[in-house]
Amino acid sequence: MAVAAVSLLSAVPASATPRDPSPVAQTQAFADDPSASPANADADDPAIWVHPHHPSRSVVLGTLKEGGLAAFDLDARTLQLVPAGPGGRFNNVDVVGDLAVVSDRGRDLVRVYRIDPRGAAAGADLLRDVTDPAAGRVFPESDVDEQRTAYGLAAGRDPRTGVRWVAVTRRHETRVALLRLVDRPGGTVGTAPLATVDLPSSFRLPDGTTWSPCEEPGEGPQLEGSVLDGRVLYTAQEDVGIWRIPLTATGFGRPELVDRVRSYGVPQRWDPATGECVPDGTDPGFGGRWLEADAEGLAMADGTLFASSQGDSRFVVYGRRTRDLRIVAGRGTDSVEHSDGSAITTAALGHRFPHGLLVVHDGERRPPSGGLPTTGFAFVRLEDAIRG
Repeated sequence: MAVAAVSLLSAVPASATPRDPSPVAQTQAFADDPSASPANADADDPAIWVHPHHPSRSVVLGTLKEGGLAAFDLDARTLQLVPAGPGGRFNNVDVVGDLAVVSDRGRDLVRVYRIDPRGAAAGADLLRDVTDPAAGRVFPESDVDEQRTAYGLAAGRDPRTGVRWVAVTRRHETRVALLRLVDRPGGTVGTAPLATVDLPSSFRLPDGTTWSPCEEPGEGPQLEGSVLDGRVLYTAQEDVGIWRIPLTATGFGRPELVDRVRSYGVPQRWDPATGECVPDGTDPGFGGRWLEADAEGLAMADGTLFASSQGDSRFVVYGRRTRDLRIVAGRGTDSVEHSDGSAITTAALGHRFPHGLLVVHDGERRPPSGGLPTTGFAFVRLEDAIRG
């Protein structure tokens, strides 16, 4: 597989002396515990909806897995909590138009919520479930009980046809599905499959050997973090790197690996005693420079790709001058650790975010709440992160 030069991505220029930014706001902390409120809430992936008439009333959405879907104002105050329902487990979320689109990994569905601008001020009825009751599963060949189901998600519009489409990855597998959103009777929204593509699970290395990333037995090297940029899908294969996949009106073009994690090509084996992968040979030096596995959340700003290097709690800004950063404590807020998902808007959202907003998942909120580890979302001024 050819590896493209990441520098071919266009950039928002960084300053000569970039600094690590701090959040200006953080959401409430969520705990993955039955005693918490909401119960079993594990923050994962954010999205941003820009209010069409009053940008300062824009809304941030965040998935909470079994805790459902949360909506926040730009001060990070909770506006609404939507339950996942029986069997539901909301993994990733994205926005296209006035629709919030969610991957429900518990039921292998794409769930759809209509966003009402009138509810953005008070939060009441901001999100309304408009999922087609007859919506089909994303990966009907999968076993829901084994959770090899809808996982990562990115939504957008085909810039040539205007069709709303959704790319969904499959948990523990290398498959990506492309679907289109379809209006149904009664104002509901369903999905129609367009195509699937299977990315590699093993790789030919420059020395002629073949390498597969170490996974728990029975599991494949899955993908999750994804973002659509026009007719291009960027998606992160957690233990491999970042793929660029061109799209057509009917499906996928040829995938291209544009960056690799540092451990790419490193021999490892599964150790059942520890339940982890352990080194099983020397590093041949075929890995990338920037990403410490897992490669996770992806977002775009003016053609610049922003990625989570989850393994060492950094973020990578791929552009004309690729660089990395951390989101550090400051302004009375916590640092960001082990981030899964991220979202960006370049829209001016009022005095607090005059040049745009970056929202990232924080996988380790400190201090813990009531002895329970907590997660949440952090809001960062876009110019602090992208332009340095």
